[in-house]
Amino acid sequence: MDKVQVKLSGVSCLIFLLSVAQISAEEIKDTRVVYLEIEARNLDKKDFLGKSDPFLEFYKQTDAGMWQLVYRSEVIKNNLNPCWRKCSVPLQTFCGGDFNKPIKVECADHDSDGSHDLIGTFETNLTELQKAGDGSPVEFECIHPEKKQKKKSYKNSGIIRIKSCKIETEYSFLDYVMGGCQINFTVGVDFTGSNGDPKSPDSLHYISPDGINEYLIAIWSVGSVVQDYDTDKLFPAFGFGAQVPPSWQVSHEFALNFNPSNPYCQGIQGIVDAYRQILPQIRLYGPTNFSPIINHVARFAAHSAQQGTASQYFILLIITDGEITDLDQTRQAIVNASKLPMSIIIVGVGEADFKAMEFLDGDNGVLKSLTGEPAARDIVQFVPFRHGWGNFSSRPGPYKGCVSLG
Repeated sequence: MDKVQVKLSGVSCLIFLLSVAQISAEEIKDTRVVYLEIEARNLDKKDFLGKSDPFLEFYKQTDAGMWQLVYRSEVIKNNLNPCWRKCSVPLQTFCGGDFNKPIKVECADHDSDGSHDLIGTFETNLTELQKAGDGSPVEFECIHPEKKQKKKSYKNSGIIRIKSCKIETEYSFLDYVMGGCQINFTVGVDFTGSNGDPKSPDSLHYISPDGINEYLIAIWSVGSVVQDYDTDKLFPAFGFGAQVPPSWQVSHEFALNFNPSNPYCQGIQGIVDAYRQILPQIRLYGPTNFSPIINHVARFAAHSAQQGTASQYFILLIITDGEITDLDQTRQAIVNASKLPMSIIIVGVGEADFKAMEFLDGDNGVLKSLTGEPAARDIVQFVPFRHGWGNFSSRPGPYKGCVSLG
């Protein structure tokens, strides 16, 4: 898997889904994708008060001879020389894997009422399209059938230029794992004062008579899935936002086992044990800063990325009550990490307002740093504990009775 770009932006979401649901799926063996860059020149003017609002539609021919839509481009407003965004279509969808299967391309002028006006069309196949690239586009005349039939002087309604056509294999998460990619799982636990005194039953860190709390369940639920992809089962685990002995200074990345030179815990049970042992020895404090632990893991991911292989991927699980203090620094840390082989899962425990966590998730728009730099990938998956899992302690199976908390 050398020199293969890591494309695992959805890995945190995948791991979460695997941990809470049974998934049935059929593997598609051909994972190749067609990438196209397309522009047009001198398209016909279709609008009375403007030019044209062109868009493209690609159709493949079915075995029954019918045309089936496989891709529709965005609309370029008021432009007779449009350049569309680079598009990607799975090879199976595009032509069923048959490079010589007829492909029909239609260019039309968009109308808001849906009565789009055809500008022109042409037919080709993937073999022809593949000739485009390296500064040598492939050109097709865009022909309107009725105009061609009526006007002897008619040449075309514009030129469609395929600037580039490339076919690349998109590797799945399992492809990387089977190819030797190692998953490195790190846990960060929020020990700030907003969680409440661990001795009080109202605290999120209070360990109930049956030996659990939301932090422990979240660690086990996510970690038990991730550990199957880690061969050595050694997981670094850290706390943040507490005063730690002997100096009682606030730390935002202290090892749960109090061994900064070797913060690794043996398996998920090791993380659980370290959490239980450290809880009475620290003082919950604050503020709630995420950026130090994110930057800590990012340094390892950056080192791995410099190796030029897709052999390491890093997953950081942050469990928090949601009251973040360094939002701007965290935004920058996430944007920086989005360029690295790394994903972040944030689990929110308790009943706090998690708007800041939802903002970091980026589902409502691309996350940007304070300076406006956008994230290269969506690497954050936020899950509120109460909505994402419900009452795990009452569920059978891997959520209760499979971990020793005594």
